[in-house]
Amino acid sequence: MSLPRRPRRCGRARGENLSPLELGLLFAVFFVTSVIGVVTGANSLITIPVMFQFGIDPRVATATNMLALTFMSVGGALPFVGKGVFDTKRLPWFVGLTLLSSAVGAWLVTLVPAEAMSFLIAFFMLGVAIFVMLNRRAGVTPKEHVSRRAAGTGYLATFLLGVYGGFFSGGYVTMLTTGFVALFGMTFMQAVATTKIVNIFSSLVATAVYAWAGLIDWPLGLALSAIMFVGATLGGRLALRLNNEVVRQVFLVVVVALAAKTLVFDLEWAVLARLLGLA
Repeated sequence: MSLPRRPRRCGRARGENLSPLELGLLFAVFFVTSVIGVVTGANSLITIPVMFQFGIDPRVATATNMLALTFMSVGGALPFVGKGVFDTKRLPWFVGLTLLSSAVGAWLVTLVPAEAMSFLIAFFMLGVAIFVMLNRRAGVTPKEHVSRRAAGTGYLATFLLGVYGGFFSGGYVTMLTTGFVALFGMTFMQAVATTKIVNIFSSLVATAVYAWAGLIDWPLGLALSAIMFVGATLGGRLALRLNNEVVRQVFLVVVVALAAKTLVFDLEWAVLARLLGLA
């Protein structure tokens, strides 16, 4: 099942082709998702499909959204500065791996069909939700010791997720947050704060590649960037008032909702069945 799509406008649809009502709705969606997305991530699972519905070219939508995500990550990180919640010991490694992998991801021509990608995203998001539900203390209290195997797996996951984040980003921060909790023993607050810094570099590198390719709608992108910066700053301040258990619950509820939304509204089941040879 999939949402009905509007007929595509002739040529590459950009911000100046949108009506005032469409722009207003788009701005509202980006603001709300940026406030909530500081904790949960997965903004692109909502923002990019909405841009598609308004007839914006898919590549332009992805590139313009990536620009806005860069500013959202900066705004979301600022409230955590000086609060002692960043994993400063591992952060340089996270950033270095992300700079390389995001550049690869932005250029990567994916071999996975778009229809199957929606299924994979939903699958991973449900996996994240199951992990959080089965590990009630994960992300609530930090681990005192992390094995070398877990740390090595965590760095590998950071690199691989960076490749994915470079070319789409939908669910990237959500999965990265869960990886930091599961493999590095961070609390949810530590993981949320640290992923904001990592995502600055992931989005920035991908944005640079998209800018070089001429895919960004700059007027629309800068407007959305300002909105997401303000929303994320507000979201970060709100998150600091919550304890790790509450952050865990918010994270879980939103992840389950986004996984269900992806399965019900975004996945074209008939197309996927043909791809798998079932129809």
